[in-house]
Amino acid sequence: MTDVLLERRDGVAVITLNDPDRRNALTLAMSARLAALVAECEGDPGVSAIVVTGAPPAFCAGADLSVLGESREEGLRGIYAGFLAVARCSLPTIAAVGGAAVGAGLNLALAADVRLAGPKARFDARFLQLGIHPGGGMTWMLQRLVGPQTATAMTLFKQIPDAAEAHRVGLTVGTVEGDHAALVDAAVALAAPAAAGPRDLVLSIKRTLRTTAALADHSAAVETELVAQVDSMATPAFAELLASMKARISGNPTSTP
Repeated sequence: MTDVLLERRDGVAVITLNDPDRRNALTLAMSARLAALVAECEGDPGVSAIVVTGAPPAFCAGADLSVLGESREEGLRGIYAGFLAVARCSLPTIAAVGGAAVGAGLNLALAADVRLAGPKARFDARFLQLGIHPGGGMTWMLQRLVGPQTATAMTLFKQIPDAAEAHRVGLTVGTVEGDHAALVDAAVALAAPAAAGPRDLVLSIKRTLRTTAALADHSAAVETELVAQVDSMATPAFAELLASMKARISGNPTSTP
């Protein structure tokens, strides 16, 4: 059985952790394959967005700590490799969370740009209960998404948001009723506009979102966007759009673009 699967759907790659008997707990090999598949998608001009999910019943039960052995730092960095590849991915990413996302599995969900939940989703930090400090940037990612109060409640006070609560606190963009297949279909549909757009422009917009998120003021964001916007207007895709608009207007002088 392949423990991480890749499927392509009309410009959207669906990457599935596929070890349901172990609730998709991350091994070093799984993390390495996840990272390799993300890189493969980034290098594939036919892929413009990625959905990451886990075979039911869980999204990902965290890291299999038993595989780390004596080399704790090296082993942890190996586990990090998979979700950090998602966090650093140049393509838009969506986590389709249909079950429990625990520990490193929560990190994987947080690493995506957007999270979509199924009705059985749970977001469980659990590091404290496991006797291990949070890692992989979890505290940074979580606080940026839900704020310090909710992040503290989840990390230190064992608060475990379900699908409804995760949506309320801004951890997800919504909940999809139905089975796991319906959730993945919804995630692919959510990714479809990015997949349909010019790939270079999609990459540029995501890059700008990352850049402007770290800027101190609006003026700096305006200048950053201006450079990218001018570049986008010099592309063949924009030239084709402009020619189409001009042709439509000339064919119907009363129309507006």
